[in-house]
Amino acid sequence: MSRKSRGFNRVLMALIFLFLYAPIFVLIVFSFNDSSSRTVWQGFTLRWYEELVRDRAITSALWTTLLVSLLATVIATAAGTMAAVGLFHMKKRWRRPLMTVNSIPMTNADIVTGVSLCLLFVAFFAGWADFARWINAVQGLVRLPVRLHMGFGTLLIAHITFNIPYVILNVSPKLRQMDKNLVDAAQDLGCTWLQAFRKVVLPEIKPGIVSGALIAFTMSVDDFVISYFTAGSGTSTLAMVVYGMTKRRISPKINAVSTLLFITVLALLVVVNVREARQEQLADQRKL
Repeated sequence: MSRKSRGFNRVLMALIFLFLYAPIFVLIVFSFNDSSSRTVWQGFTLRWYEELVRDRAITSALWTTLLVSLLATVIATAAGTMAAVGLFHMKKRWRRPLMTVNSIPMTNADIVTGVSLCLLFVAFFAGWADFARWINAVQGLVRLPVRLHMGFGTLLIAHITFNIPYVILNVSPKLRQMDKNLVDAAQDLGCTWLQAFRKVVLPEIKPGIVSGALIAFTMSVDDFVISYFTAGSGTSTLAMVVYGMTKRRISPKINAVSTLLFITVLALLVVVNVREARQEQLADQRKL
């Protein structure tokens, strides 16, 4: 490749990155603007971040987002790890189609997943109402609630649902890289299967579990569409509050919120990439 071609490719790459990140850079800069103007710079300030902290709707949505993300990450990581181990011990004729099914939620449009889960919850609540009326009519010791509504619980279930495939996809390669004789050797030395799993398998697949958990947390914090369809009217995530703010008069607090979200997601992605790079280096060293 000639110097002109290399130079042209570098310029083209720079223009593409400028096109992608210039709006975000402008948003970050104007989150420190001492004015509500979105075009004129009038000095540096942290006023919008201070107002952001004092805004009860935003702080409440932030705590809801963090709580849902943490709980969904823990539950999805545990369930996804167990599912990955189960898939690993299946025969290939069953494992391959199931892994294909596992990939569908990740490639599926978020709006399809969100609407599907919303309809599922609505149908379940309708069935639950009939069941609760029948139980309450048969006995009077325990009164079951007849009406259920979408809220924190449905939001958490939805986040767990779309996070599990990411955990499976990160844990499965580590299981394939593990020496299959290690578990048999541990059991020959007197370990039960649970002890072998805890002392042998878990340390081997730990990098994949951590990577899957970080990606799951990132996806939960960043999600809007699925949360919008499954949170109901009484629960809001940070992304939903930001969307609601854009419908009214646009406040510079949106710039501050977006900046914090961008930095959080960027930091998590950096951690994931650094971990993957270190894992590749360790794998190369082991081969040598």
